[in-house]
This record gives sequence, C-alpha cells and structure tokens, in this order.
Amino acid sequence: MNTSINNAMSASVWAMLILLSILWGGSFFFVGVAVSELPPLTIVTFRVGLAAVTLWVIALLIGLKPPKKPSVWLAFLGMGLLNNVIPFTFIVWGQTQIASGLASILNAATPIFAVVVAGTLLPDERVTKLKLVGVAAGFSGVVVMLGVPSLVGGGNLLAQFAIIGAALSYAFAGVYGRRFKAMGVSPIIIAAGQVTASTLVLIPITLYTDGAIDMARISTETWWSMIALAVLSTALAYVVYFKILERAGATNVLLVTLLVPVSAILLGWLFLNESLAPIHFVGMALIALGLSAIDGRLWRRSKIIASE
Repeated sequence: MNTSINNAMSASVWAMLILLSILWGGSFFFVGVAVSELPPLTIVTFRVGLAAVTLWVIALLIGLKPPKKPSVWLAFLGMGLLNNVIPFTFIVWGQTQIASGLASILNAATPIFAVVVAGTLLPDERVTKLKLVGVAAGFSGVVVMLGVPSLVGGGNLLAQFAIIGAALSYAFAGVYGRRFKAMGVSPIIIAAGQVTASTLVLIPITLYTDGAIDMARISTETWWSMIALAVLSTALAYVVYFKILERAGATNVLLVTLLVPVSAILLGWLFLNESLAPIHFVGMALIALGLSAIDGRLWRRSKIIASE
C-alpha cells in the first residue's frame, strides 16, 4: 500500500481543518460549563469514555468491526498515550498553575514541533522555508490575538514545560498516526481504538486522583455539556482528525492548533455575546497569512506571475 501523502491541501482538506477547529474550539465552552462541577481529570475520562462508546456504536451500525490483530491494538494504545493521556494530563495540570491564555499560546507551538518532528522522521513531509515562515506567522497571530497580557501569570516554569510537553506529544502523535494508513484501518476505527485505549489508561488514574463522583448531583446543564464535549468535540472531531492525517499528513493536520483560538473567539462572539476587538482581526490576518504560506499555492502563483 502507498503510504505517502499529498502535502498540497485540497479544498476539502481545508474544509475539514476548519470543521475540526470549530469542534475543538467549542470544547472550551463545554469544558467551561463542566469544570464548575467536576474535577478536570474526571471530565477528560468521561470525555474519552463516552466518545469511545459513541464511535463503536456508529462503527457497528455501518458494518465496521473491531480489528483482531494485537499489533493494531498496541498501535491504538500508543496513539492514545501520545494524543490523549499525556497531553490531556499535562494540559489539565498546567492550567491549574498558569493563566489559560499563556497555556493556549504555548499549545499553539504544536505546528512548530510538527514541522520539525515530521520533517525529521517522514521523508514526504520535508521542512521548507515556506512552512517555517508560515508557522512563525501563524504562531505570532495567536500571540497577537490572545494579547500580550496572556503572557503574564506564568511564574511556574514547570507548568509551562508541561504545556510545551503536551504540544510536543501532539506532534509525535501526528507522526505516529501515519502508520494506520499502511495498516488499512478506517478513520472511525482508529478514533474509536484511540479513545478506548485512553479510557482504559485514564480510569485508574482518575479514580486515584479524583475519587468516585456522585453523578446524581451533576446538573442537567453539565450533563449536556459533557455529552456535547464527548460526541462533537471528541468522537466526531477525531474522525475528522484521522481523515486529514490520512490525506494530508502530520504537519497539516496539526495546523488546527492555530485555528482553534480563532474558532473559540468567533464562537464566543456568536453565541456568548463576547466582543471582537481590532487586535483579534490583526491576529486572524497573521494566522491566515501563515496558513497561506504553509499551503504554498498563492506564493507559487505569485512567483510565476512575477517571472512572466
């Protein structure tokens, strides 16, 4: 099987990337509701657990069956650790020590790590000057959009390294996940296997740190937020994630971390009556410039026109 990917992102891949950013951008709202009543790791475990149930039900309804090979399940475990358990745990702990704005900026370093890790380990995702320029511009846009005040409140150096460690883990997850194309596993089964493995790892950790939770005391609003977080921002989101990874590679799928702050701010403006400041548009413009550089088509066309 040909396992190489096409680095040039088609319109459909860009559409999926935007959809993924909306799904993950919405998770900030759902978590914001749930965290008022539930401990962070309990939210994470419920999120991946319900997502696993949702994905397996969908998979069985459309005729897909769980893989039987132990090697595939071992790969699911590796993906679950790199893409869920390690980064989720690091981010949850890090955000209890530093400001959320700073955590978002540090997490937006994911594409930088992705370019380096994928460029080093994958021959079909080589590092180019345009990619480096694009990622730098996009990261600058995130910093501008979230604001300089977000950079304060970061006195805990270990917590900052935890968020950076999460970003690095996401980068390795993108590279690690490329193996599923050679295995011939569908995106739905990959997503289901990943969150299943994550759930099995997280349950004992959560019971140890958070203890048993009295579910009867949880409000209806929190339940709906948790369901939306699991079904939309996790189950559906990871199907889209693995589809992009299969078609466009690790570097391109992790560009979503530059778009998630944009989606979160726009969703807040649309549904929570939050204000949009001019600095937000400046940041979005920088992110758009960075993404266009990474895509490369507009830049290549301008060179062709200039040479004529």
